[in-house]
Amino acid sequence: MSANKNNNLTTSWGTPVGDNQNSMTAGSRGPTLIQDVHLLEKLAHFNRERVPERVVHAKGAGAHGYFEVTNDLTAYTKAAFLSEVGKRTPLFVRFSTVAGELGSADTVRDPRGFAVKFYTEEGNYDLVGNNTPVFFIRDAIKFPDFIHTQKRDPKTHLKNPTAVWDFWSLSPESLHQVTILMSDRGIPATYRHMHGFGSHTFKWVNAKGEAVWVKYHFKTEQGIKNLTPETAAQIAGENPDYHTEDLFNAIEKGDYPAWRLYVQIMPLEDANTYRFDPFDVTKVWSQKDYPLIEVGRMVLNRNPENYFAEVEQATFSPGTLVPGIEVSPDKMLQGRLFAYHDAHRYRVGTNHQMLPINRPRNEVNNYQRDGQMRFDQNGGGSVYYEPNSFGGPTEAPEHKQTAYPVSGLADSVAYDRDDHYTQAGDLYRLMSEDERARLVQNIVNAMKPVAKEEIKLRQIGHFYKADPEYGTRVAEGLGLSVPEEVK
Repeated sequence: MSANKNNNLTTSWGTPVGDNQNSMTAGSRGPTLIQDVHLLEKLAHFNRERVPERVVHAKGAGAHGYFEVTNDLTAYTKAAFLSEVGKRTPLFVRFSTVAGELGSADTVRDPRGFAVKFYTEEGNYDLVGNNTPVFFIRDAIKFPDFIHTQKRDPKTHLKNPTAVWDFWSLSPESLHQVTILMSDRGIPATYRHMHGFGSHTFKWVNAKGEAVWVKYHFKTEQGIKNLTPETAAQIAGENPDYHTEDLFNAIEKGDYPAWRLYVQIMPLEDANTYRFDPFDVTKVWSQKDYPLIEVGRMVLNRNPENYFAEVEQATFSPGTLVPGIEVSPDKMLQGRLFAYHDAHRYRVGTNHQMLPINRPRNEVNNYQRDGQMRFDQNGGGSVYYEPNSFGGPTEAPEHKQTAYPVSGLADSVAYDRDDHYTQAGDLYRLMSEDERARLVQNIVNAMKPVAKEEIKLRQIGHFYKADPEYGTRVAEGLGLSVPEEVK
């Protein structure tokens, strides 16, 4: 392999990359263009870097249960499983850590995956989120690089704090999520004692074709409980499967965990005037502006019979949608629509949706045939193309997704608002003094091993811009001073 004398980042076929920070979209709000072959190559290659466990969210636990509607929201969505108060829909949930391998400890400081598969009469609906309302990045083109920093160094095969903080310090949009991760909420006591969020903005559409933007919030009925770093480290050594065991045992003895689902609803036109970009997944919507509205209640009441068949082979994607629920121009979400289905096709197989844990409860009618591990009748002798003259299944125009306007040049563009500090600072100021002290100490402990002082100083600058006290306390804990140019 010849040296790259210009130090240019290139594609896998050797051509220079013009923009590695922003995916190509139609205008500043997208949608993302499939012609961005660099984005597609990054995501497709990233999904194939580990065999056979999940690239992310490898360690997890799952359970069956049901969702019961408690509030009539048919004015906002025509989704059939939400159509009637009291209606119950079976579901499967998988909780997980993000960065660790299949055998890693449950009690590490890490976001938790919170993925729900609703088996509705109109097909499956997957709500694939985390236990945090925001994320570290807001464009899918940065996701493979971000996760690389969370995985093992290719030379030492050890976790690399320098890489972690180098990436975060060069990606200031991560500050909000970093503040959450380093706070008390960074280590939930159990999977039962944490909230869940859809994180992204989605679109709800009612029977009249009227649409609104929504965000999902699962509020735990068990209450929020977290672990101190000391307790978490002790449990990791004594019982690395602590969260998995806790969920199983709670359900086994009839102590069924439950969450209340709420949504925030934003009129479509507000997206153009709201003080934060509502499609930026590093931001939240103020609940004063858009209050929580109850939707229903989720209860987990049955453990899996076989971990591999149900938990390990369960596949989720934010692109698994039902009529009445659609996507938004959120750039991170747009990338996940491709990446998650692609990961499952690689990891489990092209027919993963046919496995019992993933198969819809309603009839599936399509023209997909063959592929590895096809274990049903493969369509038998029925017509295998469309359109056809033999009465095969046809499209239902009433279920077309609703249109929304797009404009602008096809280009790699960033979000047009770059306030990465207000919400992180607001979160810091909401904390009690004890919570702030623990947050700062957690950050200091995590940053001490970072090899380069310039990385520490750059990150301190972000903390300082969020709140001067925040940055100053971290700097003092590291024996450094806030850079003068930041003040």
